[in-house]
Amino acid sequence: MSRVVAAEFEAVEVDSKMGAGSLFFVISGPSGVGKDAVIDGLRAAGASLFFAVTATTRPRRRHEVAGVDYHFVSRGEFERMIDQGELLEWAHVYGNYYGVPKRDLQRALREGKDAVVKVDVQGASTIRDLVPDAILIFVTAESMEALEQRLKRRKTESGVDLELRTAAARREMDSLPLFDYVVVNRDEQVEFAVAQIQAIMTAEKCRVKARSVEL
Repeated sequence: MSRVVAAEFEAVEVDSKMGAGSLFFVISGPSGVGKDAVIDGLRAAGASLFFAVTATTRPRRRHEVAGVDYHFVSRGEFERMIDQGELLEWAHVYGNYYGVPKRDLQRALREGKDAVVKVDVQGASTIRDLVPDAILIFVTAESMEALEQRLKRRKTESGVDLELRTAAARREMDSLPLFDYVVVNRDEQVEFAVAQIQAIMTAEKCRVKARSVEL
C-alpha cells in the first residue's frame, strides 16, 4: 500500500502558484505584552526578515535607538508624510502619531524578502483591510493581571496613562477574532513566544495556496 501512495504522490503536478513568495507578518497586541522583546528575539535569531520601522512623534525613551526601534519625527514631518501618502497606515494614539512608512516595505517585498511590522491593534485592523493576505499575529500576556504588572514595572506612564492603557488592553482583547494566530508571551519566557512565531512563519511558507501580498 505504501508504494501505491508514493506513486500517487509522485504523479501530482506542482502548480506554479504553489508555495509562498514574499510574506507580510504583522505583530500586534496591547501595550505591555512584549512586542518589542519579541521583535528583538526574532532579530537575534538571525531570521532573514525585513523589519519595517514605525514612524512616531512620541519622545524617544532612554533605551531606544532612532532608526531601529522607531523613526522619531516631528509632528509637522509626520503630517507631511500623511499628506504625501507615504504611510501604509497611521493612527493617533495616547496623544502621539504612529505610522508605517510604505517605501522601504514595498522595496523589501519586491526583492523577495519576508517583512515584519509591529503595530497596535488599531493599525492591525487597518492593515487587514488594506492587505487581506497579511498574516496577523496577536501577542498577549498570560493574563490581564500579568499585563497590568508589566505596565506598572515599565514606569513610562503616569497613573492616568496606566489606567487608560489597561482599559484599552481589555477592549483590544475583543479584537482577537481579527487575527490569524495568537501567541502568549509569558513573563520571562520570550524565547518561547519567538519560537512559536518562527513556527508560524515556517508553516505559512508551506501553504499549498500561497498568500499574495500587494502594497
